[in-house]
Amino acid sequence: MKLMIVIIRDIDDPHVVQNLVDQGYRVTRMASTGGFLKRGNVTLLIGVEDDRVQTVTELLRQICRPEDSTQHRATVFVVDMPHFEQI
Repeated sequence: MKLMIVIIRDIDDPHVVQNLVDQGYRVTRMASTGGFLKRGNVTLLIGVEDDRVQTVTELLRQICRPEDSTQHRATVFVVDMPHFEQI
């Protein structure tokens, strides 16, 4: 299992979260603020099976749109998650 930590612009948030939920992913959303330009961001925590990381990444590519060509659509960190439990 992997934990995807995804940072997106706050204006992309509703579309990304809704699409992920519609496809059966569980998402935890945290409001955050960018460092340099102090823009509103959202950090998403998404637990996924190893073989679904690419699917989520592709969804982010399709939905997130940069304001201009110098910006990234999203920042994505993928880390191993050796244990996952819901209580």
